[in-house]
Formats: sequence, C-alpha cells, structure tokens
Amino acid sequence: MISIDPAQRTARDNYKLLIGSIVPRPIAFVTTVSDRGVLNAAPFSYFSIVSSVPPMISISVQRKSGIMKDTARNAIGAGAFVVHIVDETNVEAVNRTAAGLPPDESEVTYAALTPVASEAIAVPGVREAKIRMECVLEKALELGGTDAEPACDLLIGRVVRFHLAEEVYQGGYILADRLQPVSRLAGNDYAALGKTFTLERPQ
Repeated sequence: MISIDPAQRTARDNYKLLIGSIVPRPIAFVTTVSDRGVLNAAPFSYFSIVSSVPPMISISVQRKSGIMKDTARNAIGAGAFVVHIVDETNVEAVNRTAAGLPPDESEVTYAALTPVASEAIAVPGVREAKIRMECVLEKALELGGTDAEPACDLLIGRVVRFHLAEEVYQGGYILADRLQPVSRLAGNDYAALGKTFTLERPQ
C-alpha cells in the first residue's frame, strides 16, 4: 500500500485523491433564486443524505479563492433551493449549466431548460428532471480553509416536497433502472447505472 500524508500534499493533489476514490458520486442539480430574482442553477457531486426523519440532504459548495458561489449565497439568502437528480436524459443540459456565467444570467435559460413552479417554496425547479426535491435551508456551515477564508459552504436542506415522474415510482420505491441516474467519476468522466446485485443484511 502507498501511504500519503495529506498535510504534505497540495490542495489539488488531495482533491484528485478524493474525487478518484469516492466514486461514483450522485449529482445534485441545484436551482436557487438570487436577490434580484434570477433563477440560477449548477451541478454538485459533493452531495448526500443526512437524515430521513425529517428528510434532509447535504450539498457542499466549494468556494473559489474564498469567494462564495452563487448557489450558496442564493440558498442562504432565500432560505430555500431545489435539488434535482441528474439522469441520462438531462445530463448534457445540466453540464452546460456549469459554465462560468455572471450572477445576473440564468443558467436555466442558457441550457434551454424549462422552469417549473414549486409548491412549498418560492424557488422554481426544472421540468426535465425525473426527481426533484423542494428544500428549505436547515443549516449552512462554513468549513475548511481558514477562519478568515473558508473552503466551502455546507448546505443542509430539509425536503418539504418530493416530485417524482410516474415511471420511476412504484409501491413506495424508486426504480433505479427507470430513473437512469448519472454519477460523477474523476476528471471529465461520468458513469451510468451498471451491474447491480443484492446482498441480504445480517440479522
């Protein structure tokens, strides 16, 4: 085994080890609204479940040179955001939203996606996702970096509404083969749903 001390490596080196090791990573496509009413959107693969009681999810929004990204700033300002699951039918459009647009330009418009009103929050989602979750901001934490310059904003959202395409939902469960989720690997690589298998949990 190769032993590596992250304290002796650059941030970029550690980043490559993390994104190459923790795979595949689900992708959260997040919409937010700015204080000027602009519908912003961006994909994030630092994304996971926090709790099911109540349902909560987390998104880590990495800062650039200590500067907060639009998604974190908007989510904190409005107290709400929408998370969509990226799948094979929308991944190319979602990838376009990662372009470095100015805050007053909507990535949703840029990627030719369709805004759709939410039911429980003021932030719209997009119609092209098979699953979307309306979230209120439960907590935002500045983490990493230094006290003067955090490295990321960890957003914890409480899901207040699930929206599911009929074809992916059956008997209370999500059908992964119909969802066709897409995940992130390292670099510019992605993965579709591959071989699946079942293991019984020990009693």
